[in-house]
Amino acid sequence: MTRIIAGAARGLRLEVPGKGTRPTSDRVRESLFGALESADAIAGARVLDLYAGSGALALESLSRGAVSAELVERSRSAASIVRRNIATVSKAVTGTVAHVHETAVLAFLSRAAGAYDLVFIDPPYDLDDAAMTADLIALSPLLSQDAVVVIERARRATAPDVAAAGLEVFREKAYGDTALWWAQPVVESQSR
Repeated sequence: MTRIIAGAARGLRLEVPGKGTRPTSDRVRESLFGALESADAIAGARVLDLYAGSGALALESLSRGAVSAELVERSRSAASIVRRNIATVSKAVTGTVAHVHETAVLAFLSRAAGAYDLVFIDPPYDLDDAAMTADLIALSPLLSQDAVVVIERARRATAPDVAAAGLEVFREKAYGDTALWWAQPVVESQSR
């Protein structure tokens, strides 16, 4: 069972798709969101949740003060669960602005308008490196200047090629079989 950990919707249960998804564990989410709050990356953020699954990452963000969330999930059954989870959280978080996009990630990114402040990328562990890099490259122009991108993959996976998208990793942490990479846009130094 997955619950919202903190904020206005604290304790609310979320449905989780049965097959084909791997929800982020409570332990990882608690650590992740503690660090995001410490970095002041949630309050007022425009959130993008790619490979949303149950939507727990975006919905946790809304519970903690993000202003909007776009959730991308290709699976019809998982997208239906995300819609129900949004309805559940919307009862506790006034003014919730969340939209589900039932489409492939690259298709969404090719037509999205951005700018996103906080992005979660939690693909299936079998997503290959080339597809991950393509997602990051397509995402890059949609990021705000101070965006934080959190990528979750299997610990045994190679580190995502964030440099190909003009991003740099500023933090990484492993939790059992799960690894998180935090990236941000590279700030070009202005020399005169």
